[in-house]
Amino acid sequence: MDPSSVPIAEVVIDINDVDVTEFKIGNEADWIVEWRKFSPVDDTIPHIECDVVTEPPSFIQRSRSGWYIDPDPLHTISRRLILPTVSLLIISLFVHAIEPGLVEQGIISQAVAGSISIGPLDYPRLLFFTFPIFLIPLLFRTIANFRDMARQAYINSNPYDVPVAEFSINRERSSVRVISTPHGLSLNRARIQVGVAVPERSTVLKSLSRTELGQPSPGMSTRLPEKRLAAGDEAGIGVGEATPMQSSSRRGVILEPMRIMDSGEWTSDFDNGGILDSPNQWPGTIYSSLIAIHWEAILEFIDNNGDVIKWVTPILMPQSDEVTNIDDAPIRSGRAELSSY
Repeated sequence: MDPSSVPIAEVVIDINDVDVTEFKIGNEADWIVEWRKFSPVDDTIPHIECDVVTEPPSFIQRSRSGWYIDPDPLHTISRRLILPTVSLLIISLFVHAIEPGLVEQGIISQAVAGSISIGPLDYPRLLFFTFPIFLIPLLFRTIANFRDMARQAYINSNPYDVPVAEFSINRERSSVRVISTPHGLSLNRARIQVGVAVPERSTVLKSLSRTELGQPSPGMSTRLPEKRLAAGDEAGIGVGEATPMQSSSRRGVILEPMRIMDSGEWTSDFDNGGILDSPNQWPGTIYSSLIAIHWEAILEFIDNNGDVIKWVTPILMPQSDEVTNIDDAPIRSGRAELSSY
């Protein structure tokens, strides 16, 4: 999607006594998220009711707090194989269409030309070599989904204890002291990440003067049935699938990426204070139904099988004393296995 062709939604909200430093992430030629003070030139911008808080709302606590796993690596391999395998299949069909001329010119031999009869039907011989290769991404994706589901079921049935950790969070220097780790897990590393959480669907529609029964705004799906809501959709923009297959009856344990997100460097030096590197120049924690700046800490552990499992918890970052301006929004893939976070 070309962001410059998407309309910019602007609204005026009352923040009451909440202290929010102005910030601007991105630019109008690309994706942009901006929070600024009201000025007289904003009289024509619509005013909407919108709660503004600094504590994580319930949907954040449900969808971005607890134990999470990384998607199976086969998901990434599968996606990378789609283009070459589809291209190979198309080339095979084209070669089959001009096969008589290629055989006559001696470019291909009869070993790969012609058809194979199976029952009453004939099938191109060349496709017997290429079609199984075309199915490899589907096979990898199916295997990865089964492995993800099996691990999710195990974690939900045998939940780990909550790690005991003390965080010291401020804009100059943050740190973590891990007091105890769950049995069967060894602490590997930790970091801080921050991003723009998904807005509420109703607020997005209201800011664009659209209704639920009308045409959705660009990039937004039609409303999903209640049982089909994922964590991000619950917040609720319904922008499509963000994670590989997850259990519909249990809590999802694959963390959805925030579409605009940045992170500090990983640290594994817990003996010298556990200093956490924070992303530079990001605004402090703030939550509204339209714009939400969410900070979280990740503790990465290794289980007895050598698999990675992460404990994610929201943190409260104080507001900056200065206006924040990030020229280019750090855009991430909407797919968990492709976002590299």
